[in-house]
Amino acid sequence: MEVIPAIDLLKGQCVRLYQGDYDQSEVFNSDPVAVARQWVEEGATRLHLVDLDGAKAGHSVNLAAIAAIVQAVAVPIEVGGGLRDRQSVANLLSTGVRWAILGTVAVEQPELVAQLCGEFPGQIIVGIDARNGKVATKGWLETSEVLATELAERMAQLGAAAIIYTDIHRDGTLQGPNLEALRELAAVVAVPVIASGGVSSVTDLLSLLALEPQGVTGAIVGKAIYTGDVSLKEAIRAVGQGRWQDIPPDFGSSAFA
Repeated sequence: MEVIPAIDLLKGQCVRLYQGDYDQSEVFNSDPVAVARQWVEEGATRLHLVDLDGAKAGHSVNLAAIAAIVQAVAVPIEVGGGLRDRQSVANLLSTGVRWAILGTVAVEQPELVAQLCGEFPGQIIVGIDARNGKVATKGWLETSEVLATELAERMAQLGAAAIIYTDIHRDGTLQGPNLEALRELAAVVAVPVIASGGVSSVTDLLSLLALEPQGVTGAIVGKAIYTGDVSLKEAIRAVGQGRWQDIPPDFGSSAFA
């Protein structure tokens, strides 16, 4: 399983939110490029970036910081936040970002997801963020009536390369991942599922590793590596390197058909 460090960008700084609440943000570092280099030096084979300003505004805001990180490290990068039209996705991928993560549009404009999956094969990931099993949108500020499992199944059918699942109630809380929800979601899709939210220890990562045969291939780790509750090096040693680092950009859902 691949351990993927998260870098959440707010006003150009590396922060963490508590349960997605913008009013409960904690700045960990004012230099996200330095943070990215640190995680790669400690063994990260992939980075997860979130443009929090973009998610709230509905368009990319921290593109300059993202481009600087891409130039600074040699590992593939996935980015989400504010990607709600074709041009935003194209602009992001033109910086050298490997994967664009779509969230809100998966609920509101599934036809756009299908179009982008066709235009950028293997480079579109769908991020599903859920409260009590229902999908949240617009930077977690709104909650829809769409079930996470139903959305995941549809997005996989449209050609998404992977699904990132975040349990909002666990995010930034260090309370452990929602294993039951991950198991249910992985059961309905034939593409990789990446877990996000709540990882507080290597034990949590080992629990997720038990779901790898069911399709949970990675775990995004945020707050725990910033607070020191989890050592990235130890986590990677515990669960092993992922299989994504050697997969070309055109890898898509067809590989799991």
